[in-house]
Amino acid sequence: MIVLLAGATGAIGRPLTRLLLAAGHEVLGLARSAEAERVVAGLGARPVRADAMDRDGLLAAVHGLRADAVVHQLTALKKPRRTVDETEPSTRLRIEGTANLLAAARVLGAHRFVTQSLVFGYGYTDHGARMLTEADPFGVRLGNLGDVVVDGLRSTEEQTFAAEGLDGIALRFGVFYGPGTWFDPAPATRPMPMPVPRSGGRPTAWVHVADAADATVAALERGRGSEAYNVVDGRPSTWGEVAAATAAARDRRPLRVPGRLLRLAVPYLGTMMLDTGMRVSGAKAERELGWTPAHADHREGLRATVA
Repeated sequence: MIVLLAGATGAIGRPLTRLLLAAGHEVLGLARSAEAERVVAGLGARPVRADAMDRDGLLAAVHGLRADAVVHQLTALKKPRRTVDETEPSTRLRIEGTANLLAAARVLGAHRFVTQSLVFGYGYTDHGARMLTEADPFGVRLGNLGDVVVDGLRSTEEQTFAAEGLDGIALRFGVFYGPGTWFDPAPATRPMPMPVPRSGGRPTAWVHVADAADATVAALERGRGSEAYNVVDGRPSTWGEVAAATAAARDRRPLRVPGRLLRLAVPYLGTMMLDTGMRVSGAKAERELGWTPAHADHREGLRATVA
């Protein structure tokens, strides 16, 4: 296939580009800047200079091109935000960016569209020991700081599934760790570690970025239209566990703070780390996509990353 990839220079986009090319696909990598164009070209893909948030510019850039599929892997996670509202960059990418990329897919003549979603769409609350599946309610507001993020996740999925003439697929990823993320064992990737509660926080679902990229290829090739798939590793872990393992790989200490201070300083992180707990099943992705994570949990994934 010819695949337009939005987010080709990101933490998932880089390994995804390599995997797509290795599988025999051609990649058109969206690039907002000259530097991004150089990165895309260095990965072996063909750069397409455009900003996904500039609808007119994006449609002009893809005019005359052809693609079989569009993959939306755009996020804006350079730094943790104190709180979130409707202007939050990743939320805008999920709402406006999805609409623009769907319009580009029509111009390109694409027949498949894969979008990035997250397990947090199941709601920022403690789900207890029950295993969440794709049949559980998704995109439900619970009256807390996570609602804005949930709105964006619901929007990208609803737009993707409703797009006429496209097989729309949503991948509900766990929290990302590995190269290019906040939980990257390479010391130079972040000026400071992600703060985590001293208690460790509640357990949640995780996925290594290399596994996320592999699942995206599987969904592109074998996913069913109008379906969502959970993409998670085999073991829920607390934020403190992953932060400690990341810090140990860096020969540093994790940045642990009292839960009360975390809520005051970065309320959104308090809601996400202290109030939200979930165990998520990836059985549907294994059954329908033939995908299983290469890294069973963060300990194995971080060891592999360091190696």
